[in-house]
Amino acid sequence: MIAWMRIGFITTVLVAMTLLLWPLQAIAMRRRWPLRRKLPHLWHQVACYITGIRVHVIGRPSPAHPLLLVANHQSWSDIMVLGSVMPLSFIAKAEVRDWPAFGLLAKLQRTVFVEREARGRTGRHASAIADRLSEGDVMVLFAEGTTSDGNEVLPFKTALFGAAQMALRDSHTGSTAVQPVAIAYTHANGLPLGRFFRPLAAWPGDVTLGPHLLAFLKEGAIDVTVTFGETLTFTETSNRKDLARRAEDDVRRMMAESLAGR
Repeated sequence: MIAWMRIGFITTVLVAMTLLLWPLQAIAMRRRWPLRRKLPHLWHQVACYITGIRVHVIGRPSPAHPLLLVANHQSWSDIMVLGSVMPLSFIAKAEVRDWPAFGLLAKLQRTVFVEREARGRTGRHASAIADRLSEGDVMVLFAEGTTSDGNEVLPFKTALFGAAQMALRDSHTGSTAVQPVAIAYTHANGLPLGRFFRPLAAWPGDVTLGPHLLAFLKEGAIDVTVTFGETLTFTETSNRKDLARRAEDDVRRMMAESLAGR
């Protein structure tokens, strides 16, 4: 009973906050006010607080621009976690745009939607991301292309790393900053999750969203560690695939260290 009351409270607060901020964010986006970057950040901070997600940050975001954050991906909650750390926008698969509730939130977050299976459109998607990077937006690329079970990092797909290369055309420094970021869910209600229970927080693609969402919200307190790695510099002479492999290695190492408590 208490768990359901908790879910009811969370739902009420998030719906009310969304309805309150929606018109203001729509105007800010239309008029290109700086506020359009800050309102989603505020929403995610409140959302993490009331859902009991405790975010622990190691390192710091790079001050360099253009800045592309490259992260591992485990769950819908990754959006809230990273969005609570700093103002940023995400790169998501096109079908998210039509999801109930989540699609609206993604649009208000100023997400760039891509069709990952449409290889012929990769260049166009990378160009759209590069435009946003050049405008000063920090963009997040979940480079695995899907969600994992939270115990490992899947191989990075390299196609959209081309956005870092395209952003060079408008870069005043002649480079684009690419920063690896590792997300690791470590504890539930103060107890280590362990390999078997880590999927409580993670949402692999073959798990139905509704039951997973309810189970997650019933927990009450989830600890997650976000680690910002050493910034990689992409220049005219850089190789996209080599940089992707370096970022993958860094994220895999940082996630393993967080899960091991180091």
